[in-house]
Amino acid sequence: MTAEARTDAVSADPAAAPAPAARAGRRTLGVMLLFTVLGAVLVLTAAGRVWAEGLAGTLEVSVTGGKISELPAGLALVALAAAVAVFAARGAGRLAVGALTVLAGLGAAAAAAAGAGDTAALDAEAARKLALTGSAATGVGHTAWPWVALLGGLLLALAGFLTVRYGRGWPAMGSRYEAPTGGAPVRRSAAARNSAAQTPADLWKALDRGEDPTAR
Repeated sequence: MTAEARTDAVSADPAAAPAPAARAGRRTLGVMLLFTVLGAVLVLTAAGRVWAEGLAGTLEVSVTGGKISELPAGLALVALAAAVAVFAARGAGRLAVGALTVLAGLGAAAAAAAGAGDTAALDAEAARKLALTGSAATGVGHTAWPWVALLGGLLLALAGFLTVRYGRGWPAMGSRYEAPTGGAPVRRSAAARNSAAQTPADLWKALDRGEDPTAR
């Protein structure tokens, strides 16, 4: 086959052209999910570890990241929920989800940085152990866990940026049954009518038989 013939064959096949773009979209989607999961794991793990330690008289005291600030862990959970919402959102909604993830990641990173040198929670723990109001911990030391949480927050922010930048090209939940622009939406509406006519029990029975109840 000549080069001209191959070019004609590719142009005649409308499914061949968007294939590279679809593969690139799946790759960026996978990277976004990886960054989200890894970032959330880092933040949540760090939040449960000791961030500051010292002495209350002769007693050792320590506080975890969660006691110093609940923001990093809370914002990491927000970012995880946003990653799930990416599959249900489209268009401007998906951009909004990405922006929310960026803000959650940056907020978690900022809260972790602020908690890296915080001693208020440690002083409160020292006062509780000594049963003396206004007591302060001595010999205070800080661990590296706040910086691990900060790294996780930055990964979450990067995942949100990927959603804003590439999210429009990612697949969405139920997109298989949507007609392309200008096409006839016969398949989707037929599947929707069929699904609506069946009870949940009928759908489960069809799945058990290895059938696709939406394809009828």
